[in-house]
Amino acid sequence: QVQLVESGAGSVQSGGSLRLACAASGFTYRDYYMAWFRQGPQSGREGIACIAADGTTNYADSLQGRVSISLDRVEKTLYLQIDNLTPGDTGMYYCAARRRSPYTSSWWCSRSSADFDAWGQGTQVTVSS
Repeated sequence: QVQLVESGAGSVQSGGSLRLACAASGFTYRDYYMAWFRQGPQSGREGIACIAADGTTNYADSLQGRVSISLDRVEKTLYLQIDNLTPGDTGMYYCAARRRSPYTSSWWCSRSSADFDAWGQGTQVTVSS
C-alpha cells in the first residue's frame, strides 16, 4: 500500500527558503511517477513539479527557477526545495504518486491532480512579508 507522509511545514519570511520532504513507501519507484502540489487559501490545487520514473523532472512555468524536485531512492524520500519565497507561496503542500501504465514512458510525469490516486496529508507553508 502506498504511503506518503509530508514534513517540513514552517513559517518563513519573504525571500527565505524551505525544503519539504515526503516519506514514500509501499511501492517500487521505477514503476511510479510523483509530484508536488499546493493549494492556497483561495485557490485550487496546483501542480508545482513532477518527477518521472527515470528521474526526468517537469516544473510549472510560474515557479521555474525557484523550485527543485528530487527523489532520494535510498532514503525513500521525495523533496521539494523552494527558494525566494513570497506570500503567494502560502498554502498546503501535498505530495502524490501514481503507478504508471505499461503504455506510459518512463520519462513522462504529470502535474495534473486528476492523474494521481495516492496523496499525503499535506504540510503547511506560511510566508510573511
